[in-house]
This record gives sequence, C-alpha cells and structure tokens, in this order.
Amino acid sequence: MKSPLEQFDILTIKILSFCNFDLTVHNIYIPFICILFCIIVYIIISFEINNLIPLYVFNVLFLMYTFLITLIKQQTGNYGLFWLPFIFHLFNFILCCNLISLLPFGIALTSQFILIFWLSCTICASIFLIGLLRFNLKFLHIFIPKSPFLLLFLLIPIEIFSYLIRVLSLAIRLAANIIAGHTLVHILIQFFSKLLSVDKSLSFIFFLPLIFIITLEISVAFLQAYVFTVLFCIYIRDTSSLDH
Repeated sequence: MKSPLEQFDILTIKILSFCNFDLTVHNIYIPFICILFCIIVYIIISFEINNLIPLYVFNVLFLMYTFLITLIKQQTGNYGLFWLPFIFHLFNFILCCNLISLLPFGIALTSQFILIFWLSCTICASIFLIGLLRFNLKFLHIFIPKSPFLLLFLLIPIEIFSYLIRVLSLAIRLAANIIAGHTLVHILIQFFSKLLSVDKSLSFIFFLPLIFIITLEISVAFLQAYVFTVLFCIYIRDTSSLDH
C-alpha cells in the first residue's frame, strides 16, 4: 500500500464470471455482510439458549439498552422513547461499522462520505417530514426566531441555512474522524515496521504509543456512534413540540 489513503478505496471483487453471468461485488459490501451475520448469530443464540442466568453478551446488550434509554430521556424526554428501536439499531450499526474497520483487512464503511452523507440526508429529510406531518405548516415556525420584524429578513435565511447544514455536520463529523484516525494508525504501523527492519530494540520505544493510539481509536469508534446518536436525538426533539 503506497498511500495511507488507499485503505479507503472502493475496490471491485469479481467472485464468479461464467458466460453471461457475472457476480461482481464491491469491498464495501463486506461490513454489511459481517453485521448481518452477527445479527443472525445473536438471534439464533437468543432463541436457542434459555439460561436462568443470562449470558455475558446479554448483559452487555442490556447495559447498552439502558444506556440508550437514559440518553433518549435526557435529550428528548419520554417522546423519544417512541424512536428507541430505530435509535438502538442506528447506534449499533455505526458502532459495528467503526469496530469492523479496526480489524485487519477491515473496510472503513463510515469513512465513505457519500454513504454517510446519504444516511444523514435521509435522516434529516425524514425528521423534517415527520414535523410537517405532526404540525402541518406550523412546523415552519422553527425558522422564524423571536426578534424584531425588520431582522426577520436576515435571520430567517440564516435559520434555514443552519437547519440544512445539519446534513453536512452529521456526515463530515463521522467520516472525517474515522479517516483521520485510520490514517494515523496506518502511518504509525508503517513506521513501526520500518524500525523492526532496522533495529528491533528501537521499536519497543514506539510500541506503547502505538498501543495507545489503537486504544484511542477503539474509544473513538464508540464516541462517534454516541455523538451521531445524540445529534439525532437533538434533531428529533424539534418534532416533539413547537416550543423547540
């Protein structure tokens, strides 16, 4: 790999080609397949095993469930509990994509800006449509701040622009952090491998910082999923009442 950014390239993998049949996929499908496989395995285990004492994985999921309920109540109140199934899947999807990208030969799906941008577009557009369905045209009052009448001609475009910029803020924040972190880890690993070829005694000095950076990347994977979920809860709060 000549450039640290090559790990984010979308590659075409030709699995089978026979006569007029061509089965070709892209490497970005791999995280989707892995996440789907994990979900299927979890469903099978949850239905097959009925222990009086729950397994460790069930305890982890229960802690995550209570954590998200607390987060939703803090940001949206009881209104946000209606969105708990979607928020639970959204948080776990982003978290799994971030963690899979840290595995060897893993694909950083959340670093693909076009995919995350499409996800943020659908989320923001859905929130706006939900607000219109709940409050009709009264929902457009969120673009009209309380100010003197003459200032409305200046403030209304600013409010509309700040509302539309949510799409970019959701996508750029997630993709940029994943790209920056993975690039830094790749550069350090290349530097560490060069030291091994020169002198193995010198490499030990940089081994601990490398472990620290990888641990930090795991923390960033959780943090970015948390931030994305918090922002979604803040945005969905606009549809709870017109006071927001």
